[in-house]
Amino acid sequence: VQLQASGGGLVQAGGSLRLSCAASGRTFSRYTMGWFRQAPGKEREFVAGISWISGKTAYTDSMKGRFTISRDNAKNTVYLQMNSLKPEDTGVYYCAADTSAAVPTTPIAVDYWGQGTLVTVSS
Repeated sequence: VQLQASGGGLVQAGGSLRLSCAASGRTFSRYTMGWFRQAPGKEREFVAGISWISGKTAYTDSMKGRFTISRDNAKNTVYLQMNSLKPEDTGVYYCAADTSAAVPTTPIAVDYWGQGTLVTVSS
């Protein structure tokens, strides 16, 4: 599967952005999808994920209540709605796909990566 992320940009603290990740292929509905981010000088970290088999979502604690992951299987697209953005949310956001039913929460567990989209939150 090939993944194409978009929607990043510059936003002020407290603002919102919606990231999109379009996937190629006819089996998108059978991939667990997720978002990771990498801040400057830091390791890539899990943000959110959604299981293909249960539809259950998972989030890193610091994103709960602010970020929402969703998917539209008819459009082969996964979204990340980000609200109440903070400067510490700045980073490159990567779309991820995995054949497992469980949400991968570590980069090593991810099967496929998209290119990143840069999110910059100004204070």
